[in-house]
Amino acid sequence: MDLKSLFVVAQFIKTRCAHGMTAGKAKKDKNYIFYEVEIQDSKKLKLCYLDKVEPNATIGEIKCLLYKIYPKWYPARQALSLHPDGESLKDDEVLENLPVGTTVTMFFHDLGPQLGWTMVFLAECIGPLFIYLFFFLHLLNIYEQKDDYTSNPCSVVTLACVCHCFHYFRRLLETVFIHRFSDGTLPLQTIMRNCLYYWGFSAWLAYYINHPLYTPPLYGNLQVYSAVVVFMLCEAGNFSIHLALNNLGCNGLRPKRIPYPTRNPFTWLFFFVSCPNYTYEVGTWLSFSIMTQCVPVALFTLLGFIQMTIWARGKHKMYTREFTDYPELRSAIIPLFL
Repeated sequence: MDLKSLFVVAQFIKTRCAHGMTAGKAKKDKNYIFYEVEIQDSKKLKLCYLDKVEPNATIGEIKCLLYKIYPKWYPARQALSLHPDGESLKDDEVLENLPVGTTVTMFFHDLGPQLGWTMVFLAECIGPLFIYLFFFLHLLNIYEQKDDYTSNPCSVVTLACVCHCFHYFRRLLETVFIHRFSDGTLPLQTIMRNCLYYWGFSAWLAYYINHPLYTPPLYGNLQVYSAVVVFMLCEAGNFSIHLALNNLGCNGLRPKRIPYPTRNPFTWLFFFVSCPNYTYEVGTWLSFSIMTQCVPVALFTLLGFIQMTIWARGKHKMYTREFTDYPELRSAIIPLFL
């Protein structure tokens, strides 16, 4: 068989294969089932009707289709459920996997204005940084006039300002350069509540620590400088943990692997707890409380410890659920205890 004959045979085979593929595709298209999605509001009033929705379409894609019809409701602001009072569907859920037929009715809920996690962390950290400086530099005329422009001679006041600003400046840098956040958002109302908490406590503790009549800690420089050392160690440990989580790819995302200690000694706390960053954070504020011997700081530390314990226990349960070989020695936040 010459080359010309081979070329003709090859073309024939190619044509037949293409015809077979086209016929199969046409047959598939003929039996292809599309979904019909009607979206209603909480009062069961029709918002839109989506025809010929792909079976493998996700809830996130349906939100994007709704956003094209109603531009004021961007996807992060939407919540879709199968019942007016039901649980919101996740963005990665697939339409054909839901317990529904080919005609689906979904209910829309407006979550209100949303902000991404990066903006949330920036807002929470920038406020305390500048509020404390306002009190330290006496830029706010809130003390009695005779004491308003009097600087406190105690060295702990300056050290407390340096430590406080260093803590929030580190958090700002980590937010911008280290943390990996998911695509999730937080309602503006919740962000305002969080900011009120952080900003309010910063103003409260700054008022007392920078007061011209503030008295130094009971045990003097020994108490102050010992607490400063512990404070800086906890800050270094917190940074090291966040860096390790960033390299692992589970900071703000679902964990891909079990976090283990590295060569960095500050990460060795992973041997004993699931969330050493929270352990270091508690240590930071506990040492700051001892350094300043201030009641508002101690109260802020206590409330922070309670909240971080709740977060740590939740993450610990997630780790044990995701990984069957998760180390049994680890606790949530306090080694061998909690």
